[in-house]
Amino acid sequence: MASRTLSVSSLASAFASIHRPRPIPPPPSIRLHVAPGSRIRASPLSTAAAAANDGDADGVDTVEQILVTRPASSGRGRIDRLMKLQRRADGDFPGGAGRRWFPYLDVFRAAGGVELTSREVLEVLEPHILEARRERIRRAVENRSYSVCLVVEGLSDFGNVSAAFRSADALGVQSVHVISCDNNKRYRDNRHVSMGAEKWLDIELWNSTAECFDALRRRGYRIATTCLGNDSVCVYGMDWSHPTAIVVGNELMGISDDALRLSDLHCSVPMKGMVDSFNVSVAAGILMHHAVCDRVSRLGHHGDLLPEESRILLAEFYLRHRESTAGIVHEYAKRKAGNFMAKL
Repeated sequence: MASRTLSVSSLASAFASIHRPRPIPPPPSIRLHVAPGSRIRASPLSTAAAAANDGDADGVDTVEQILVTRPASSGRGRIDRLMKLQRRADGDFPGGAGRRWFPYLDVFRAAGGVELTSREVLEVLEPHILEARRERIRRAVENRSYSVCLVVEGLSDFGNVSAAFRSADALGVQSVHVISCDNNKRYRDNRHVSMGAEKWLDIELWNSTAECFDALRRRGYRIATTCLGNDSVCVYGMDWSHPTAIVVGNELMGISDDALRLSDLHCSVPMKGMVDSFNVSVAAGILMHHAVCDRVSRLGHHGDLLPEESRILLAEFYLRHRESTAGIVHEYAKRKAGNFMAKL
């Protein structure tokens, strides 16, 4: 009997040990490994949600690398990490009635200085991208426009800037400008908020409001700052078919005096409650959404790229699809250069 009791107790202990919850160690793939002098790169799981939805598995924290480091003289020095094709200089834009800024030239500068056209890039990469993915990229490009761009000034909360990026991507606003980011903040901690949207946007950094506004004017934009004041116009009464840069301020101080002074007009979103302001990312989303709706009602569409521009932006998106796609194009360029030399 004693041995039977001992046997039951032993079984009970064994059963309890089997069902006792055990702590689950964190997956090693989400840890960051930083060697001296190396750049920080996120593991694929840092963008697990975006990867699951979009098929993006490279998970490179490119915007963190851009936003954390203040640009030396202008935004142009940092955007190269995101933008693949050659970009047009601001002075190259002729302007004039009916003209709209488009930033890319039909040139991809590959290994060895070989220059490829967007048609060549598409032909090389199309077999390497799934058909469903290609179709999704094409639909996104069809609905893209540079007629409306977003400017965030002095934004220090990267959760808000991430949310603004996500809204811009969802609404087809391709161009985003960031003025004077706080380089002590970390974008990586809030990257899930944007769901990887920054990968598909043209993001430019600027050291000052004057520098940014000057470039936007050379590109043909009127500049509208969000401000509650006697001279502010209601956003619902504006004609958004005209190329417009929407400027939102930071979370604490709002729009700077420089931005108010240098802008072409002040606008506001009517509010009917007790508070007198929106969260900055909410305000940006409302403004962009209304701009898109107004453009659709006036023009019948928001996306307004010409056929050649659509092809160029499609090639740009193919190049951004994964890190490996640029490598495939570089290998093609090497073979092309080798074949050319062999014919000489």
